Amino acid sequence: MNTIIFRTAAPLLVATMLVFSVYVCLRGHNEPGGGFIGGLIAASSIAILGMASGAQKAREALKFDPLSIAGFGVFIAALSGVASLFIEAPFMTSIWLYLELGDTTVPLSTPMIFDIGVYLVVFGTLSAVALALEGDEGGAD
Repeated sequence: MNTIIFRTAAPLLVATMLVFSVYVCLRGHNEPGGGFIGGLIAASSIAILGMASGAQKAREALKFDPLSIAGFGVFIAALSGVASLFIEAPFMTSIWLYLELGDTTVPLSTPMIFDIGVYLVVFGTLSAVALALEGDEGGAD
């Protein structure tokens, strides 16, 4: 499925999916969504990019190895749990910080950081699988 229409529309579709995946991830601890579904959407966009332009070009667009992204996600998720130990609370206890920005209150929390870690794990792992299945000759050296 490498038509001119698909190759032309793919970059716009990929950009839209990536923005939507971040939106779904960041609203996930308050409404439906979260890191897992956001990561699935983002990995799907990389799979589309790989189908349209080839797995090697998709790897170049990522700038980092997908499995390194997944490993960093595990680190971020674990770090969100360790933060609770500094307030002498059990591991993975939620910590909330409310920032007042003008007329708006922005809630920041360790569950959001955990969601970002899950997002990166799912995105990195499934991107690596998708790019490997798309016949990347070089592999993930």
